[in-house]
Amino acid sequence: MDPLDWTIVLTLNGGIILYGLLRGRDTRSSADWFLAGRTLPWWMIGLSLYATVIDASDLVADSGGTYAVGVSYLVTNWVGVTGGWALLANWIAVPMYRAGMYTNAEYLEARFDLSTRVVSALVQALYRTLVLGIIATTLYLVLSIVGGWGVSAWWGVVAIAALATAYTAFGGLRSVAVTDALQSLIMIASSIALFLAAWAAVGGWSGMDAKLDAHRHGLGEELLRVGSDDVSRQSVAGESPDAIDRRLLLGGTHDPESAEIFSVTPSWLAALAWIIIGLGYAVVNHTQSMRLFGARSEWDMRMAVVVSGLILLGVNFTNLVIGIMGRALYPEPGLMPLSAALQVRDSVFPLLVSELTTTGVRGLVVAGVVAASFSTFDSIGSTVPSLLVRDIFARIFVPYRDDRYYVATSRILTPLVIFGAFAFVPLLLQERGMLMVLVDWIGAFVVPLLAVYLMGAFTRVHRSSAVWGLLAGILYGTLKLLAPFFATAHGVAILPPLFLNNYASTVISLLLTAGVMVAVTAVRGAEATREPRALKEKGWLASSKLGAWANQPASPKGLGLPVALGAATFLVGAFLSFVVFW
Repeated sequence: MDPLDWTIVLTLNGGIILYGLLRGRDTRSSADWFLAGRTLPWWMIGLSLYATVIDASDLVADSGGTYAVGVSYLVTNWVGVTGGWALLANWIAVPMYRAGMYTNAEYLEARFDLSTRVVSALVQALYRTLVLGIIATTLYLVLSIVGGWGVSAWWGVVAIAALATAYTAFGGLRSVAVTDALQSLIMIASSIALFLAAWAAVGGWSGMDAKLDAHRHGLGEELLRVGSDDVSRQSVAGESPDAIDRRLLLGGTHDPESAEIFSVTPSWLAALAWIIIGLGYAVVNHTQSMRLFGARSEWDMRMAVVVSGLILLGVNFTNLVIGIMGRALYPEPGLMPLSAALQVRDSVFPLLVSELTTTGVRGLVVAGVVAASFSTFDSIGSTVPSLLVRDIFARIFVPYRDDRYYVATSRILTPLVIFGAFAFVPLLLQERGMLMVLVDWIGAFVVPLLAVYLMGAFTRVHRSSAVWGLLAGILYGTLKLLAPFFATAHGVAILPPLFLNNYASTVISLLLTAGVMVAVTAVRGAEATREPRALKEKGWLASSKLGAWANQPASPKGLGLPVALGAATFLVGAFLSFVVFW
């Protein structure tokens, strides 16, 4: 990168960070830090929601994902996330907002019990910290490949994390929402710039299809249609017959001619799994709920997801097709002009930035990646402390301290969360790609929580059913994570192959958790209502809610409009997924 490129990166992001710090000066109370004083307008929340769903992992890790699975992954955002946002803002989050709740985990105690609340907080902290690890790895790849920093790129990652820590800890959601909104504009501009450069390099849609087919007949159809079956391949060249047999315990068929183990997943099952994963992101993720809770009115909360959804429908295509265009130019990671250590799927985005963009444009794209990284570092850096402080620390251990004590505790936790995420990096730097690692963890821990939120909001399942459903779902997910080790290291199959398929397991996890909840309800009886109970909280948890309502939200106005627009956004995403690209 040239000095002009670095100037663009520093100027665009430095100005936003400075503005965030200035906005953070008004943060005084926990209501300010956690909820921005409930003063956020719909357009700011919408931009912030978009900036958190399309983070640096979507620019880099998800491009590595589409390099492998193609356009079917777009269903996650086009249908799953837009549908999840509509459900969250118009139904699931409404009783939380009206009750002045600070976290989505708090709702689970009101609807179910304390154990479910604590499990939700811990699972979200673990899963979102893993996402921070993905962001750190993403930044390393970009600075190493595009910036030419090599291993020293980790110092740049640490510096970015430290800056994000500073303004997040200082201002909380009041700073984060405004910086997210501004950073989203850089992200949109940068993704369009790279998309246009890559589009010209591959010769448009037809050129991309032809290049993919030239590598392997039918590859273009496989990657460019949602309705094509998903085919995964794993090379076993040079491995012993015993090692191959052990791998087959995980599923698939061995092809001796190509020295590969391949498995085929029907397109409908893959699409269903991607929808569930998108729903899990939108519904379970407190990063999303926290922004909605900061809305100045219920109308603003509902309208915000329309803004974010419309942006997502357009920009998501330009973001994620980059990975497929990279596959057309470099059909195998081993063909990438990079060192052996960097020849992985996730390198495709930074490689295209390095190879296809010119001075100035390259700086804009890297500025977008850095902005996306800041957006996620600050979002999760404010979200996870709110869960740990309110749902565990203050709820169970230290309930009676003043407001400043808990704000200070949240600020102390922010750097611990952000820098603790670096422990996940070794897990992420592997050939199968960061997205597939994330999908494993979502299936194991997030999907069971999704089932609990949906069952709690839309059915009258018994209060005690949630903890049993979570135990069943998380136990199954944990066994799935351990299965590859037992199979390859010890030759022991702890689950049938169907239960190990990433797509099938996502659906099984949702059905298993919901099924156990239904079974418990059949024994213990249904609740009289699905509405959450009023919690008898004590100490700071009770008093801080008064601060949350210091700025009384305006009365709902014309709620039918945002509901209709949210439904329309979802239907457009479904049309794109199941008609245009099917």
